Amino acid sequence: MSRQHHYLKTETQYYQAIEHGKKKFELRKNDRNFQIGDMIYLEEVVGVIKTGRILPPFEIQYIMYGGEFGLNKDYCIINW
Repeated sequence: MSRQHHYLKTETQYYQAIEHGKKKFELRKNDRNFQIGDMIYLEEVVGVIKTGRILPPFEIQYIMYGGEFGLNKDYCIINW
C-alpha cells in the first residue's frame, strides 16, 4: 500500500504551537482514512484564507481512533 499525503488547514494559534514544538498531535475528523506512515502537511489559515505558510511534512506515528475513551467514532487523534 502506498503512503498518502494529506494537506490540512490549521489555524494560526495551533500552527504556531506546532511550529515551536509544543503541539505534536492533531484531533481531526477521520474522513481521509488516515494511516500510520502517511504524511501530513499543515498549512496555516486565518479563517478560510491560507497565509502561504506550510510546515515541513510530518509522518504519522500513531493514531487513536474514535469510539473509545470518549472520543467520537468519527474522529481520531494523530501523533507524529
